[in-house]
Amino acid sequence: MRLVNCIIATAILLGSAQAALGQKLYRWVDKDGVVHYTDSVPPEAAEVDRDILNQQGVKVGGEEGAKTEEERAEEARLAAAEQAEREAKIAASRRDQILLDTYLSVEEIELLRDRRVELLEARIKVTEQYLTNLRKRMLELEREAKSYRPHDPDAVNPMPPNLTLDMQRTVAAINLYEGTLSTTRNEQQRWHERFAADISRFRQLKGVN
Repeated sequence: MRLVNCIIATAILLGSAQAALGQKLYRWVDKDGVVHYTDSVPPEAAEVDRDILNQQGVKVGGEEGAKTEEERAEEARLAAAEQAEREAKIAASRRDQILLDTYLSVEEIELLRDRRVELLEARIKVTEQYLTNLRKRMLELEREAKSYRPHDPDAVNPMPPNLTLDMQRTVAAINLYEGTLSTTRNEQQRWHERFAADISRFRQLKGVN
């Protein structure tokens, strides 16, 4: 205990001398728990937080140690997350204001929803009709092709080139309209979900059931 007091007293005296010279006295703890008093930060303590002492040995400030690569990465991640959260709140506030500026009642939102969905439903029906006709046409072409031997170059009655081309085009058209039909149905579902969310949020903002 006497030795510790002597070390502290020596450190304080050293601090007084350094203060007179305008220097800092640092107190830091190494990885083994040993307390150190130095007038500069040695390389092995660069990543350690330290206290700054005055000439009486009283803490008057502190300095953070240099960040490790992992600490810097975590700080960057947290900062990015906070920024994303702030931007999301701003965007949500803007959407709320647009919702209030655009509609006067839930009925208005429902009316627009029904019109939008009806347009997509009409597009779906037209596409389905195209597909029905194309599939019928494909069945006819396949029946016609059965009367030929397309893989036999020595066949007496080879498949006409125009029949092969017609089948290829019909298959391509079926694939195209199937993709269009899937896209339109997905769009219709997204509009249903969007309007449902808008109606729910509008009720909250207006305080109506």
